[in-house]
Amino acid sequence: MNVRIDPSWHTALAEQWQAPYFADLVKFVREAYQRGVVYPPAGRIFAAFDACPFDKVKVVILGQDPYHEPGQANGLCFSVADGVRMPPSLINIYKELGDDLGIPMPATGDLSRWASQGVLLLNSTLTVDAHRAGSHQGRGWEQFTDAAVAALSAGRDNLVFMLWGSYAIRKGASIDRSRHLVLTAPHPSPLSAYRGFFGCKHFSRANAYLAAHGQTPVDWR
Repeated sequence: MNVRIDPSWHTALAEQWQAPYFADLVKFVREAYQRGVVYPPAGRIFAAFDACPFDKVKVVILGQDPYHEPGQANGLCFSVADGVRMPPSLINIYKELGDDLGIPMPATGDLSRWASQGVLLLNSTLTVDAHRAGSHQGRGWEQFTDAAVAALSAGRDNLVFMLWGSYAIRKGASIDRSRHLVLTAPHPSPLSAYRGFFGCKHFSRANAYLAAHGQTPVDWR
């Protein structure tokens, strides 16, 4: 696997690269890309890590799977490339941003501007077969991304973790709450956003926490 990833993450996750499960995962992913259409494009599998170095992370947003329809997945959770129609969950994220911070609906669904400010947009599973949600779950990605979350929890201080939906909340259960702010809410999907995602004010709460701990708040526009 051609791992394009910021060197800081290569060091933070050093034990993972040599682990037996990772060798099995590499074999599975390589074969998947050879036999059919897989998202995101192979060069962007580790885009979340490459865009947001370990020592620059301020906020972590956890997703589940990459988008599985053509042109959507770009390696950052909830994000789509500029010019791609925004998925419903992303639209609801933007709606909450508008209610929380008064930010108008952006013209693009590309969240790389957040990543460049220290927002790690991390899916639990980093690849997926076209049109088959969850098709690469249980193959080792979850162990790899669990290790990334654990490394941040143990190796950094005063981060903000945004956990949306039961899956993300379970994945973040081991985060050290004495060192970090953990914000939980229902998933922004249209099926659940009205159960408490709308009105959660995670973006303003994150910025208030960052400012209180001497960090520059995120410009969420």
